[in-house]
Amino acid sequence: MSRDVAAGADAAHAYETLEEFSGLDVRAIVSTRAAGDLGMAGTAPVGQLLDRWTALRVALGDGRPVARFASAIQVHGAHVVEYGEGWRGWLRSDAADGHFSRARGIGFAVTIADCVPIFVAHPAGAIALLHAGWRGTAAGILTRTLLLFAAHGLAPTELRIHMGPAICGRCYEVGADVYAKITGQAAAHPRKIDLRAVLADQARAGGARNITVSECCTMCDNARFFSHRAGDSGRQVAAIAAPSA
Repeated sequence: MSRDVAAGADAAHAYETLEEFSGLDVRAIVSTRAAGDLGMAGTAPVGQLLDRWTALRVALGDGRPVARFASAIQVHGAHVVEYGEGWRGWLRSDAADGHFSRARGIGFAVTIADCVPIFVAHPAGAIALLHAGWRGTAAGILTRTLLLFAAHGLAPTELRIHMGPAICGRCYEVGADVYAKITGQAAAHPRKIDLRAVLADQARAGGARNITVSECCTMCDNARFFSHRAGDSGRQVAAIAAPSA
């Protein structure tokens, strides 16, 4: 990752740009603590929260707010919303944890604080962004998304997939029942699990080959990122956009 250079003392550290998508006409970023709490359920005044989201849209648009921008009320499920053309502004969907579009000029965002943000891009400009906790991972949100790309004639082997900052396998322990739901393997006691490794395996099983994983752990790097398991109520945002051609 490389940090954006922006105006203001904190802005230079507020967003990190993903270099994993260099060479594609796609921009992907992750906010840090310096951008402030972007969670919709937080205690920040509405005006302040909207200012933070506007700053995010400007950072995603590389100086101008993304004209078509979508997010959702996340429910730890596997529903992926597909977006077309013919609209402008900020759309906020109900009960969804994934976003997909083949149309250019659209940006997506998901809020995170330990769950895995999954960025997906195709050289033709189609993009997706997913929020995957253990429930979404077990429900196959990534597999569904790969099938959605394939339904549009975009082969999984042509995709770039990146697992962004999330809690690592050394820090994330789940109960035996949750471990079994994620892996399909029985466990007699709580186990540690690396969700990004599980998701990478799912991506490979779905035909993807170009898969990268962030070295950042939200709990290990808690000074830089919010972490629910570390006791934070704040949320950072992962975002991706495919500019208009």
